[in-house]
Amino acid sequence: MSFDGMFTHAMVGELQRLLTGGRITKIHQPYPNEIVLVIRANGHNYPLLLSAHPTFARAQITNIPYANPATPPAFAMMLRKHLEGARLERIEQVENDRIIKLFVATHDELGDIENIVLILEMMGRHSNLFLVNEQSQKIIELIKHVSADQNRVRSLYPGAQYIAPPKQNVRNPYASLSGLANLILDIPEQAALAKALQQHFQGFAFDSANELAAIVHQPGDAMAHAQNWLTQFDAPKPQIVITKDNKMNFTPFPWLTITGTTTAFSTLSELLDTYFAQKAERDRVQQQAGAIIRVVRNEIKKNKTKLKKLQQTLRESAHADDFKVKGELLTTYLYQVKRGMTEITLPNYYDNEQPMLITLSNQIGPSQNAQKYFTKYNKLKTAISYVNEQIELTLTELAYLENLMAQIEIASPKDINEIKLELIAEGYLKNKAKNKKARIQISKPEKFWAADGTEIEVGKNNLQNDKLSLKTAARNDIWLHVQKIPGSHVIIHSANPSEATLLAAAKLAAYFSKARESANVPVDYLPAKKLHKPNGAKPGFVIFEGQTTVYVTPDFKLVEQMRQKPASK
Repeated sequence: MSFDGMFTHAMVGELQRLLTGGRITKIHQPYPNEIVLVIRANGHNYPLLLSAHPTFARAQITNIPYANPATPPAFAMMLRKHLEGARLERIEQVENDRIIKLFVATHDELGDIENIVLILEMMGRHSNLFLVNEQSQKIIELIKHVSADQNRVRSLYPGAQYIAPPKQNVRNPYASLSGLANLILDIPEQAALAKALQQHFQGFAFDSANELAAIVHQPGDAMAHAQNWLTQFDAPKPQIVITKDNKMNFTPFPWLTITGTTTAFSTLSELLDTYFAQKAERDRVQQQAGAIIRVVRNEIKKNKTKLKKLQQTLRESAHADDFKVKGELLTTYLYQVKRGMTEITLPNYYDNEQPMLITLSNQIGPSQNAQKYFTKYNKLKTAISYVNEQIELTLTELAYLENLMAQIEIASPKDINEIKLELIAEGYLKNKAKNKKARIQISKPEKFWAADGTEIEVGKNNLQNDKLSLKTAARNDIWLHVQKIPGSHVIIHSANPSEATLLAAAKLAAYFSKARESANVPVDYLPAKKLHKPNGAKPGFVIFEGQTTVYVTPDFKLVEQMRQKPASK
């Protein structure tokens, strides 16, 4: 379903139970439209994500790791000034809308109690996050500043009066059960009822309106069904559903209209972490790697254009031997060639004496005409050698660049900086840093564990791959990589892994590669001691022989399971 008003109702209930009364201990803004408040409540630290993302706006407790920028954004600094150490008094939803208010009690510079409200509006591209003085309703700061030209309905800048978004002529279903009952009785047809629910009641996206319309058409008391359905949002049983067409959906409890293979979760936040793990991460990577992606794409385009031109030159040079033959025939039959001729037909002893027409220049003598053909031949042969060399270099360059693009596709936001450093080192990007000779700090590969506890590491970029495969891995550790496809280097830290561990690591190699969405992916493996890096080779490039190949299908659920170290027996 969508993160609509109905789902917001359920999420606010979960956050109230876990966070109310807690203290805000840390504040981070890892991404432009998102903040994380670390709230200490009931003996636990809960990272509360508040996202004003135009596509993935939401509120949830998240355990997905993130990397903070070197310099905190202005909004994060303002939040720290007003909210660090503050007590979270309560969390409320505005009626049944996609607006959440977090009421906070803190102290100002004079030590007086200050009541602050953090307001998250989840409104698609108009999503925003406000820090507001509860008493004066003045906006202290907001995550997205909007000029008056862009929004004439209300002022969206610091110091302005906070005004709620324009209210639509719809009712809260929890506060208007009688109106809901009348609508259900008046419209017997399911599709029409779903549409009417969206038009007359607050918080219904199409999927939740369609679900309620289906529920009330079940045998029995329609209104009793409706009330029971609304009540279930207060006691959710979250699940992800993979439908027959392989689409992923999330629901707060089992639904009639969304069926398939289900996975249950203990909280709505855990559900959203799994659902958004790939979607939001891809978007964050695209935001952070925008400039890098443009550079790599442009380089790929330039090399593909260069390759076409080289291949055309190679085709044109395919007839170089014809010039050699003509030169040799002219030399052999030189006595038949007279100065002033423009052409001559001579027997070709390379082709069963078949006659060959040879064009001549009437400005030069017979021997000079022969030498002219030998000169053309030598130039073309030199060109062929050069072109073949350039084609090989261009193909190598393309493979490297396409491998970088594949790494960006599977990267997490924290991996992007190392890819950028690699591009600087390889001369594709200019180094704008003041200390241009600063040593590159390579982060650690991601760790996974097989069911038997064997540690497996996965490199997410070329710098990590080189260090992992050629320096960190023991000689007899097992190295894996998808066959002839861009992807991560994977190391099993064991000389004799079990078959189950080997297959699990192969699935990791397939998942963290360009073949992530494919089935029956070939994965090569061999001891790390058999790897060799040629002198001058690009980062991440190794050669090897004596490998064994297995075929596996990437498994997202298995990858998630392997991120958790199994309990020791």
